Amino acid sequence: MTNTFPAILKMPEKFQWGVATAAHQNEGHNRNNQWAAWEQQPNRIYGGARAGVATGWWGAAGAGLETAAADFDRAAEMGLNSLRLSVEWSRIEPEEGVFDQSALHRYAEMIGLLRARGLEPMVTLHHFTEPLWLTEKGAWENPLIEDYFSRFVERVVDALGDQVTLWCTINEPIVYAYNGFLEGSFPPGAKSLPRTIKVLRRMLLAHGRAYRTIHRVQNDARVGLAHNMRVCLPANPASPADRRAAALMDRISNRTVLDATTTGRLLAPLGLGETVTYLIDSCDYIGLNYYTPVRVAFDPTRPGLFFARMFFDPNAELSDIVPGAATAYGEIDPTGLYLALKQLAAYGKPIYITENGVPDHDDDVRPRFIATHLAEAWRAIQAGVDLRGYYHWTLVDNFEWAAGWDLRFGLFELDLETGTRTPKASSAVYGRIAQANGVPRELLEQVAPVSVSRYFGG
Repeated sequence: MTNTFPAILKMPEKFQWGVATAAHQNEGHNRNNQWAAWEQQPNRIYGGARAGVATGWWGAAGAGLETAAADFDRAAEMGLNSLRLSVEWSRIEPEEGVFDQSALHRYAEMIGLLRARGLEPMVTLHHFTEPLWLTEKGAWENPLIEDYFSRFVERVVDALGDQVTLWCTINEPIVYAYNGFLEGSFPPGAKSLPRTIKVLRRMLLAHGRAYRTIHRVQNDARVGLAHNMRVCLPANPASPADRRAAALMDRISNRTVLDATTTGRLLAPLGLGETVTYLIDSCDYIGLNYYTPVRVAFDPTRPGLFFARMFFDPNAELSDIVPGAATAYGEIDPTGLYLALKQLAAYGKPIYITENGVPDHDDDVRPRFIATHLAEAWRAIQAGVDLRGYYHWTLVDNFEWAAGWDLRFGLFELDLETGTRTPKASSAVYGRIAQANGVPRELLEQVAPVSVSRYFGG
């Protein structure tokens, strides 16, 4: 008797196949937010780069809608059915309390273009940027930030809610807080643990308020946030000290956000176990941004970092080097995605993979990366995980924050001089998967032959 194996790792019906983007990284001509100001300062961005015209979605004097529409065509032609984008707070509320209806109209036009192409929009309300007037008031260190953010959110949902029901309040609050206030690579470039804690606490509280605001305005809204999940693995699994260090870093990096937005509990040091009622059950779904696992070793010489040393396994396959740094962006480990999904499933919420990708200048790794990560996502679904969709980061090579233009995540190559897009091999791979609503065995044999037996047997 011969065993028969499936020809495809099939995803559930109505699975969301998408790409993720962000306003500052794609629009261009953003001059009124804190990142635009940060880019003018020396030694802030690798190579002195600036977002500039970005990928051209919002050209000078409001032009660029045609460029955005052409990119939406590319996504639709691949067979995708969704696209994640963000709205730029500094365009919508350029001055405190002054809302630009033309900007809201422009976003409504963009979303209409997505809808016309069969692409459901997922709209992120804060993706690392805010207007300069808010920066001058202390932004997320200001006790009034919940009021400012809720007012902005209400205006956006009121303007766009006839076309959008899938909302993401804040992208990666812990990354915003850590990079901007402890590590110092994001504005304002601080290196203060107390300020980091304050900012993260207020971002979580603002998320809770925004969640309630959105549901008050729109009954059928689906609201979550995008959480960067650091899968913390003990450097030596046999070492109790390493296991404890990894568990502590998981609590700090992951549970502070996840517990707050599900149980309402603010873990120490954010709130010493305090429970905030409007944070309880404040996610209709959990958005997972997964890129890499991290190894954690106990290190008694690092009390300021909770006696933990984090690093990538030097024996693992590593992605491109971060410009200006001596380390890779991360490990290429699809099983980490499976682990992250299993950990999130314990919270009892539907899950969207809101970002997953790899910096790969030559596009020689990305085809295999996409296929094997989606195979692990399928494996998680077989294990009972309620996964609703996958958004690859990103559609077109874009401005990657402190790394400038030197980390290439796109499915389409961008010529910085002409703006021309050239499809990479990985765009065809992802398109085949989306059109098949799963990972075909034949495709995996082509791009990741050593992985075939793991998923298909034989």
